[in-house]
Amino acid sequence: MVIENKASLARSEELDDLDVKYAFHPFTSAQEHSLAGPLMIVRGRGCELFDSRGNRFLDAMAGLWCVNIGYGNEEMARTLQEQCLRLSYYHSFSSMANDVSTMLAQRLIETAPVPMSKVFFGNSGSDANDTQIKLVWYYNNVLGRPEKKKIISRQRGYHGVTALTAGLTGLDNLHEGFDLPLPMIRFTRAPHALWEATPGMSEAEFVAMLASDLEDLILAEGPDTVAAFIAEPIQAAGGVIIPPAGYFAAVQEILRRYDILMIADEVVCGFGRLGEAFGTSVFGIEPDMITVAKGITSAYVPLSACMISEKVWQVIEHGSSLYGVFGHGYTYSAHPLGAAAALTNLDIIEREKLVGRAKDRGDYLQGLLHQAFDGHPLVGEVRGQGLIGAVEFVQSKNPLTRFDPASKVGVRVTRASRDLGVITRALPASDTIAFSPPFIVTESELDEMVDTTRKALDTVARELAAH
Repeated sequence: MVIENKASLARSEELDDLDVKYAFHPFTSAQEHSLAGPLMIVRGRGCELFDSRGNRFLDAMAGLWCVNIGYGNEEMARTLQEQCLRLSYYHSFSSMANDVSTMLAQRLIETAPVPMSKVFFGNSGSDANDTQIKLVWYYNNVLGRPEKKKIISRQRGYHGVTALTAGLTGLDNLHEGFDLPLPMIRFTRAPHALWEATPGMSEAEFVAMLASDLEDLILAEGPDTVAAFIAEPIQAAGGVIIPPAGYFAAVQEILRRYDILMIADEVVCGFGRLGEAFGTSVFGIEPDMITVAKGITSAYVPLSACMISEKVWQVIEHGSSLYGVFGHGYTYSAHPLGAAAALTNLDIIEREKLVGRAKDRGDYLQGLLHQAFDGHPLVGEVRGQGLIGAVEFVQSKNPLTRFDPASKVGVRVTRASRDLGVITRALPASDTIAFSPPFIVTESELDEMVDTTRKALDTVARELAAH
């Protein structure tokens, strides 16, 4: 559907011009945006989006891995209206509280994948992971271990964009130009067998190598200086990297040996995307701290939460006798609109059995991806789990060879796909495109998403062959 009314088209062009003139976009080339302008989305319903010109798109990414219940949910709209009229805002400093955030905290602790004790609310996954690291530092200061402050992250991990968490993110484009990462951050390799394993290596051998590399890093730095290890159950923005069997068990054995806290970043995986409530459960992770955001409200309202174990909480509580009032928090911590949205979102997910649906639709998606892309000469790997998947492009399979980054193959495929009406996402660390649709997606919509993307790849393949 395309707008034919000239007045509407003129208004759309005016909006584009205003955006170029005034808006500063995240993760966007400023120069390219000045020339090409935006895709102006004005309406959404279910898995569909519509731009200012009336063009329809299927959103194969649920926004940014987050609109799990789909767009335009009327129950959510009523919740937000009612909560806004009843209590639109109040802060949580100095022991102040509101009823909905208190009820949400209880619900999160009662449904956490492993025993947790307390919840600290924020606004985004970035600020939540920033909070987690500050808590780790506070924890070690209270314990009289001022040197135990280094944080180990993983190459291609994604943990946010604050000055601290952008450094934890193992993607070069978040570091270049920003003087990052900060000096207390270290990286170990990603568990991505396609590029990290040696030819012929078994899965068990690959896990042993990854564990050995991690332990060697800890010993080289000095265990008394390493405070925490942070990891996503599945590395999302870094390439939808699925850990091999036994990986987290091996990692956690090492962390326990050297008294290093484990932070599970569940911002993408949490609340059902993998076909279970949390990725922590899927991979047998036993974290001391859990970060959630995105799916907690299906992105209807910004909200994040840090869940911390009783072990960590007891130390933080004791810190009051040393440092007095806990000196951290946000104006919008425990915002009642965010909490109300989260409670309704979790109700919808539970009542409509959307976690089970994510598993069923996820199995269907994985089958479609393999059927459409396995065997394609430019496809190095198809991978995924639940309602998250990825296709990685390579210049050659034998020998395995990456494309020159300047070719921007993944970006070109997503642009061609968007031109055909499906929004996927090119991931920054490789020529990989991702799929992460809303939980309410239908099989016919998944068919359209995958078929359209295959057509887009064929278009790009012809262009590459021609040049």
